[in-house]
Amino acid sequence: MKKFALLCAIFFCAISNAQPLNNETRTGSISGKILDASLNEPLPYVNLIIKNEANETITGGISLEDGTFNITKVPEGKVFITIQYIGFKTITKQINVGESSFDINLGDILLIEDIANLDEVTVVAQVSTIQQKVDRKVITVGKDLTTAGATASDIMNNIPSVSINQQTGNISLRGNENVRVMVDGKLSNVPVAQLLKQIPSTSIKSIELITNPSAKYNPEGMSGIINIILHKNTNIGFNGNLNVGLTEEINARFNSSIDLNYRNGKFNLFGNYGNNIGNSANYGRIERLDDNSVQLFDFLNNNKSHLYKAGIDFYMNDNNTLSFFTNQNKYDGVGSGSTGVQYVNQPLQEQIFDNYTDNLSSQYNGVFNHKFKKEGEKLDIEFDYSKFKQDEIANFNFFNIAFPPNYSDFVNTKRDQTVANIDYINPLSEKVNLEIGLEARLFETNMDYNSTGLSINENQDDIINNGDEYIPTPSTNFNYKRDIYSAYATYSKSFEKWTVQVGVRAETVNEDANAIKNYENTSEATSFKNDYLQLYPSAFFTYTPGEKNSYQASFSRRVDRPGLEQVNPIREWSTPLISSFGNPELQPQFTNSFEINYTRKLEKGSITSGVFYRIIEDEINRVLFIDRLDLNKSILSFDNFNNTTAYGMELSSNYRPTSWWSLNASFDLYSKKQTGIVETLNAPIETATPNDILLSTIEVDNIVWNFRVFNNFKATKKLNLSLFSMYRGEEKGLQINRKPMFMVNTGLRYSFLEDDRATFSFNYNDIFNTMKFKFDGDRPFPSVGEFNWESNTWNIALSYRFGGGKYRALQRKNRDNNEKSGGGGFI
Repeated sequence: MKKFALLCAIFFCAISNAQPLNNETRTGSISGKILDASLNEPLPYVNLIIKNEANETITGGISLEDGTFNITKVPEGKVFITIQYIGFKTITKQINVGESSFDINLGDILLIEDIANLDEVTVVAQVSTIQQKVDRKVITVGKDLTTAGATASDIMNNIPSVSINQQTGNISLRGNENVRVMVDGKLSNVPVAQLLKQIPSTSIKSIELITNPSAKYNPEGMSGIINIILHKNTNIGFNGNLNVGLTEEINARFNSSIDLNYRNGKFNLFGNYGNNIGNSANYGRIERLDDNSVQLFDFLNNNKSHLYKAGIDFYMNDNNTLSFFTNQNKYDGVGSGSTGVQYVNQPLQEQIFDNYTDNLSSQYNGVFNHKFKKEGEKLDIEFDYSKFKQDEIANFNFFNIAFPPNYSDFVNTKRDQTVANIDYINPLSEKVNLEIGLEARLFETNMDYNSTGLSINENQDDIINNGDEYIPTPSTNFNYKRDIYSAYATYSKSFEKWTVQVGVRAETVNEDANAIKNYENTSEATSFKNDYLQLYPSAFFTYTPGEKNSYQASFSRRVDRPGLEQVNPIREWSTPLISSFGNPELQPQFTNSFEINYTRKLEKGSITSGVFYRIIEDEINRVLFIDRLDLNKSILSFDNFNNTTAYGMELSSNYRPTSWWSLNASFDLYSKKQTGIVETLNAPIETATPNDILLSTIEVDNIVWNFRVFNNFKATKKLNLSLFSMYRGEEKGLQINRKPMFMVNTGLRYSFLEDDRATFSFNYNDIFNTMKFKFDGDRPFPSVGEFNWESNTWNIALSYRFGGGKYRALQRKNRDNNEKSGGGGFI
């Protein structure tokens, strides 16, 4: 932390010496403060529009969190200011700038609640929306998405450019799994695949896709950041929302959530609880064409996840706010299943397993916000600590398999992460903005592995293919530390139709990994150190020629640091024919990303299109080796490869053809080149020896396209019908080629009770039962296969909101992200 203290000293010196640029020529301004007439409380984010006598919009703005506003550069003469806020009556005032003063203060403006329109205000939208912002897409999760499934993993396939691998649970953005996942802008200590299955869909407020983040954000993630925003109800008074749901095909899964808050005066108390409980099954088969063998898979998981969130905001005065929250995620999982291998004219060889997993992830976060006297100038100080503890027991039993004998594995995992941030924003002038910040991120994980099994003695050169000398499987302790200290600065300036933002982030990284294997009479230690300094520049250019068109070009440099499972030498998983291990000496890969976007506003909607291009250095990818101790088996790991490139395009639209029909549609296409090392046998398996193993570097070129469309039909004022379809094109991989996938979902939502406070939903997913993972491949052996899961499901859900009031929330910065998919974690 000494480095961070030194950076802090330099940082505060920079703040104290930051001076605004020379002011431009003085123009007229209109200022004031907007209050709720009934509660005498400030109203933030109120829209203000200024028009001339010809009813043409000339400028505008929004109120700040304390209700104040100050609109500058108002032309001399008669103008009209319109003040509008959802749930309140609109006010229009006539003002003559320059008649008595050029700087007009309207004082306190009281807005009166519009009782007649309150039934239009809902906490959770009926229909999800997609909004293109300067640096991200924001998908507001409506009731149509929350009823698409019980968990975050279930609804991600309905999000543009996002895909979930239903077998591994890994998430990808624009066809790339090197994506960072955040929850409320914070790191997670739970592996991503597990995290997405633990978050109830009803706890999600919105999902942000940040495909080319600026220097303010941590630079991890080649394809960008996915930020999941959980509900935080901050309405004035006592408010809440209750959701329950049931999903079933083969097994039943139950999920529910409740959001509560009490906001009055200087305090806002909020809390959330969500759960996801039930069984899920998946099964499949792989046929090897070289020896006509068949692998059979059948798995069942019984998971219980409980997510708690509680916090308090303390509005000390108009300029200072303190906030604290904690997230607690408790998970218990029981898995069971079998993996069988059927050879021709031989009895079935079978591995039966069951595993028990329980973990607790805890996060504690505190923020201090200070506003300076100058409008827009502020300082944020944030401290975040999270810890994760998991215990796993796995039992393996074998039938008609000579080796290994039955055994049990015990894995204990502990992770700690501390993050401290300081961010300072200084509007140097009306059109120039400066942001600087510091961050320290300290991460450490420790894993202990013990087993009752036996292993082949790898030091015996004459032992091949299940020899007769075995040793007890050595216990392994793996410790991994990574400390990152960073500083960033961004500078932005607005012109008449242009906005330019440039920035750079500097990071120093210290990595230290140690793995110790303990044998009966000795131990073996492996260590790895890696220290490096990197600069990550970014640039954004926005051109807005008019209200209907907007163009954006951006560049950023990013890094993919290996995830924990990618560097962990302890076996991650195994079947009778394949095992997966990490590589402690894996190096980070770097990406230079270029992107161009265009947004067109239509009379009944909008269209957004974009293209991207990436240059990837030291690419991380899979390697597949043949096990020297049993040539019929394979070992899966990771390694670095030469530089490569990727490119693609996206097209999405929100459109309302009629008053009763609205749709969201998206199309994405991307080129993806993969490089990997694969070993194959140059002789029949019955007579092959290690000398017959051939090592080859494989390159796979892909052009993959996906299409999604969501339709919402307003049958009556209370009843909505929905139809969703998705097509995912064929994808080539280093080991297998996945066949195209197609799915159609349908559903309905009915609102009832006073002010439509209650909603009943019914969804029927994958109605044609076509969502199957079919594939073929020839590495390391020619094969065809298919995997299935519970996709042909029906879901019923009930939502009820209570209380009422107006919105006021503490804004938090979203700056953190997750480790590479497969490592890192929640909260």
